[in-house]
Amino acid sequence: MACLPLTLLQILLGPHVGNFESLGAIYTSRFPATVLFRPPRMKWLQDWIIKTRARKNLTMAPANHVGVRSLLKALKRGQTIGILPDQVPVHGEGVWVPFFGKSAYTTTLVQRLQSITGAPIYVVAAQRNGIGRGYTVRYQAMRKPLSDDIEIAAAQLNQAMEDMIKRMPTQYLWGYNRYRTPRIKPGTSDTQSKG
Repeated sequence: MACLPLTLLQILLGPHVGNFESLGAIYTSRFPATVLFRPPRMKWLQDWIIKTRARKNLTMAPANHVGVRSLLKALKRGQTIGILPDQVPVHGEGVWVPFFGKSAYTTTLVQRLQSITGAPIYVVAAQRNGIGRGYTVRYQAMRKPLSDDIEIAAAQLNQAMEDMIKRMPTQYLWGYNRYRTPRIKPGTSDTQSKG
């Protein structure tokens, strides 16, 4: 991570490629970060995940309104945040745009956070080098700010993820159902159709 141009105020996006679970530990071994995570529905599993991921410089933010506020506060303090951008957001928090040529419900959160803070965005991955040979951290900057148009911004985000995945396609978690219909948020109705 030393080669990543560290401004500390940045958004790191780690799709499900390579050893994505190690990115938080690698980054926070040197710098503080707040990372968004989706709490499992089973309380015991949530506690276990938090315990196993806990690090001195790592703040875990649940994928809900409280967690989003934590991310925004971290950015406003000039700190780094991390997001798994290929997780399917809940209904109403994304848009349908292409991902490897197929329509995928994609988060709009990254665009909103960048538009508020101006934080630069990097797509990162820990590429497995083979048994006993460790990992190589790969990153690519999103050179231009995301569009103000949420659909264009989501498409830019998916393109950046595709570019990283193409560097190590056998290490992407293809079994993750990236194309599923989003869950409905409690207290809302399903009025958005699939694009």
